[in-house]
Amino acid sequence: MLLGFRPSLRLLSPRLQLLQSRCVQSEHPATSAAVGSVLSALRSICGEGGVSFGAAVREQHGRDESIHRCCPPDVVVFPRCVEEVSALAKVCHKHNLPIIPFGTGTGLEGGVSAVKGGVCFSLRNMDQVLDLHPEDFDVTVEPGVTRKALNSYLRDTGLWFPVDPGADASLCGMAATSASGTNAVRYGTMRENVLNLEVVLADGTVLHTAGRGRRPRKTAAGYNLTNLLVGSEGTLGIITKATLRLYGIPETMVSAVCSFPSVQAAVDSTVQILQAGVPIARIEFLDDVMMDACNRFSSLSYAVSPTLFLEFHGSERSLEEQVLTAEDITQSNGGSDFQWARDAGSRERLWKARHDAWYAALALRPGCKAYATDVCVPLSRLPQIIVETKQDLMENRLTGPIAGHVGDGNFHCLMVVEPSDPEELHRVHLFTERLARRALALDGTCTGEHGVGLGKRALLCEEVGPEAVKVMQRIKDSLDPTTLMNPGKILP
Repeated sequence: MLLGFRPSLRLLSPRLQLLQSRCVQSEHPATSAAVGSVLSALRSICGEGGVSFGAAVREQHGRDESIHRCCPPDVVVFPRCVEEVSALAKVCHKHNLPIIPFGTGTGLEGGVSAVKGGVCFSLRNMDQVLDLHPEDFDVTVEPGVTRKALNSYLRDTGLWFPVDPGADASLCGMAATSASGTNAVRYGTMRENVLNLEVVLADGTVLHTAGRGRRPRKTAAGYNLTNLLVGSEGTLGIITKATLRLYGIPETMVSAVCSFPSVQAAVDSTVQILQAGVPIARIEFLDDVMMDACNRFSSLSYAVSPTLFLEFHGSERSLEEQVLTAEDITQSNGGSDFQWARDAGSRERLWKARHDAWYAALALRPGCKAYATDVCVPLSRLPQIIVETKQDLMENRLTGPIAGHVGDGNFHCLMVVEPSDPEELHRVHLFTERLARRALALDGTCTGEHGVGLGKRALLCEEVGPEAVKVMQRIKDSLDPTTLMNPGKILP
């Protein structure tokens, strides 16, 4: 996150920023020279304080939370409105400069790396909640609004936005990567919760994917441009507004933890709970290694075995029925008695421990780095792939606790690796490719929610086939014929 960075930029004169930028050499001198020729145009749009060459700023905008190396842009601009984004895009288009959108930098597949240099559009200054329609359960936000900021804004309305990827990501960035998270089993992913998008295309054209100002709950009018842009990872345009579905805050929420003798028992319980029609809000799987890490990191004392974290939403009466059904199912599969988290404080501690799994995994090997990879398979294939993956990890001497959104068949391996050990890095790379291909062989996908980015471009072709990739390329060529929008991502 970049909060607090902006004031320091104002202390640097353009000359000092330019001197500082020499510490980060551009790998694309032609692009860098072209950027130098349009400085006055960029500053005339954003102002002196809205254009930065600072080495630290550029490096911050050239990496995300992934293991991919930092590729800084040649310059970072900070537009304040869609008109400025459009004007900046027109300058870049005229001078053939790559455009890289940037939200909060919490992505996990290198999506913000400026692999061909160019201009990074940092959208944090566009941070307004624009239109709230509580009676219609929708809201429109700018790209600088994060998930937590929106829910804080909604606190007194009785409404909330439930898509929760863990990180406090920007909502438009979440749309760009088709993010999801722990609540997806009940409330869906970003793809199901975006009603309309305002998008600036590579040539500066402003597009409203469902029509300007429109926010129907459903439509059968024309091609679904909204869902085309959701998950496009900045390769088709810059999302400058998103209209989102909202939900009523449940009357009651309770959480529970249940341990199992095996992965199979935990997944069987999940499938049977869903088949029984229980509207479970969250159902998360953590393997024994992940549970041990979470116990140590978050000072918990749960059993070190395959475990489900569950959450139920509804009225007091409906929860009684949901919980009774879920308990009967888990106990029939050898599950332990539920350990409850009923009040808000204990629920927050439980889910904070789940969201802190990244840091808990890192604590297993102090001084190392973490890389999270994810796949998704049909629910019935989940036990097989998790068992095979754990065997793969052991055989190749790798540390990779597993946690997943088991209700969707989606899970993550949090790989903890010594970055200075090339042999271990190579083993991790080969492992992640085997994992993705294992998921494809089981009729799944190489990424359930992280996206393709830099790391899974070859796997995309294996997953959807060459004809589908050709169609994607034609769409890309139509909207961005000079390949300026976030080049090097998604498509080979």
